[in-house]
Amino acid sequence: MAVRRRYLGATAAGVATVFAFSLTSCSTPFGDDEVTLKLVAADYGDGPANSSTHYWAALTKAFEKKNPDIKVDVDVYNWKDVDRKVADLVKAGHAPDMAQAGAYADYAAADKLYSADDLLSIPVQGDIVASLAQAGEYHETEYGMPFAASTRRLFYNKKLFAEAGIAHPPQTWSEVARDAQLLKDHGVAVPFGLPLGPEETQAETMMWMLGGGGSYTDTTGGYAINSTDNIRTFEWVRDHLVKPGLTGTAPATTNRQDSFNAFTAGKVGMLDGHPTLIRQAAAKGLDYGTAPLPGINGNGHPTLGVSDWMMAFKQPDHRQQVGKFLDFVYRKENVEKFSAEYNLLPVTSSASQAMAADDRFRSLHGFLTQLGGAEFYPADKTTWPMVSRLVKARMGKAVAPDGNPAGTLNEIQKAADEAEQRDMS
Repeated sequence: MAVRRRYLGATAAGVATVFAFSLTSCSTPFGDDEVTLKLVAADYGDGPANSSTHYWAALTKAFEKKNPDIKVDVDVYNWKDVDRKVADLVKAGHAPDMAQAGAYADYAAADKLYSADDLLSIPVQGDIVASLAQAGEYHETEYGMPFAASTRRLFYNKKLFAEAGIAHPPQTWSEVARDAQLLKDHGVAVPFGLPLGPEETQAETMMWMLGGGGSYTDTTGGYAINSTDNIRTFEWVRDHLVKPGLTGTAPATTNRQDSFNAFTAGKVGMLDGHPTLIRQAAAKGLDYGTAPLPGINGNGHPTLGVSDWMMAFKQPDHRQQVGKFLDFVYRKENVEKFSAEYNLLPVTSSASQAMAADDRFRSLHGFLTQLGGAEFYPADKTTWPMVSRLVKARMGKAVAPDGNPAGTLNEIQKAADEAEQRDMS
């Protein structure tokens, strides 16, 4: 067992690829029965003390003790590097046995992946949360196995709300605008945090789409980026939040972590956030609350769900050993341990039920309750990474005071349609 944390720069990437190849080429049986599996994984920690290397080291040690004929070699990369690292290895013809990263559809389309049916035992497959399993499908077959999940809720500063005379968190957009104006009138620097900078624009965009009755896709699975609902949504954001100065900073230049940092510093009245903000806020002693995301007509709409994926490559041919390891990864106690360590939602029903019954995770219960009905990015589309990049590049400017949401959404829709046509040809 070996677990390493890696960082790639432009020069180091090539060296690391060669090094990874030497390891992958060793992923053949040392004897007739012994096999070494290669896993490339993302780091969920924010420093050496809680790096995911520690989680994988403990898990692989326990697995190898029970399965001495299977060794597991894990390389852990920063999130900004891991997808590129996997792509480089695959392109070079040296795919790892497994990768835990952000995208699977391109590899499934190229017939490079085992399906979940090929790998997981029936009890383990049945334990995966149904909405997550469905989100991992490509052409109605599950290739992306969910590894970590989260949903989104509205975070609000209780002290700032009380000082502004706001009794409860908003449920409708009109209440959002009203409360943001009250916060501004009481000197709050950022009444409503709106991070549409390049870090995670696609998430903030989808949360607003869902609140307005839209999404990236329609009920048939086709892109519906420039739907009437979506255009109305971002015209509302521009006219009722940005133009009146209720976002404090320009959305196009505000990244998610910028908003999170300002929130934990007590400078933001409210913003949309995910579970990792809980620990960041608690570490600063902030008195905060969470609530369902407001919508145009209330908060009864689905929230955004996000999942990261485990995938298994057909190269090299270690299907049975990979399946055995993944069954171990998805054991209730292992899923619980990972979720607790990184304040994320379990991807199995058994671990979810355990978390829901445990008061230690009370702050996560609202997020967990939403998971079953959450909507996810269209990660099954090979065109989604390109569309996501366009959203990151353009949506912040679209809601600027002089922005043109309809024009921007039409441009992204046109690019998405053209990419879909190329993908089918």
